[in-house]
Amino acid sequence: MAHQTTTNPIIFAHEGPLSGSSWTLTSETNIGRDVACDIQIPDRQVSRNHAIITFDGNGNVAIKDLNSKNGVFVNGERICDSAELKDGDTIKIALVQELIFVSSDATIPLDINIKPQEEPSLRLFIDQNARRVWMGEEELLPPLSVQQYNLLTLLYNSENKVVSRELIISEVWGDDAAIGVTEQALDALVRRLRGRLEKKDPTHSYITTVRGVGFIFQNSVY
Repeated sequence: MAHQTTTNPIIFAHEGPLSGSSWTLTSETNIGRDVACDIQIPDRQVSRNHAIITFDGNGNVAIKDLNSKNGVFVNGERICDSAELKDGDTIKIALVQELIFVSSDATIPLDINIKPQEEPSLRLFIDQNARRVWMGEEELLPPLSVQQYNLLTLLYNSENKVVSRELIISEVWGDDAAIGVTEQALDALVRRLRGRLEKKDPTHSYITTVRGVGFIFQNSVY
């Protein structure tokens, strides 16, 4: 599969009926209850045509409320008309669906648009009984450290969903040790794991940071 050298912004569904889904933004992305919307939210509190996100191709992204009844909220504040979006902003549609905006700094290929209902092939496979990691037809050697393996397994089992920093620390280090784990320690572990994966497969970024929230693992080839 060919990869683009630049990437469009991404919208992740964090909490709500669409949790786990994501969309690559084009020039206009419609949000609403109507089946014709690019991001359809099946809830009566959402207007048929609730909001629109525009992207000008130069990194400028904005969201506009289309006179919805129950509003659009950016970082907890209801917008009057429209608002610019910055990396890591949270959007709530009628307080029903939380979305997270990730800027074009995200290293996700343009030709990947995650839809969990599809059945893609996988780039990476973990034999969790044998605790072995395969990338394509080759095993990842030398083996990952215990913490790297535990982190990868947690993300792998939650593919396409944002995994919070708090959950990662609890699961990887254990509840007793988690109290003393710093944000810097977690970031260092993620960097080491990213480095191992990208050294083996430099064509794909497996782990994307969702600023202020956690990390998302993308493994699929569509």
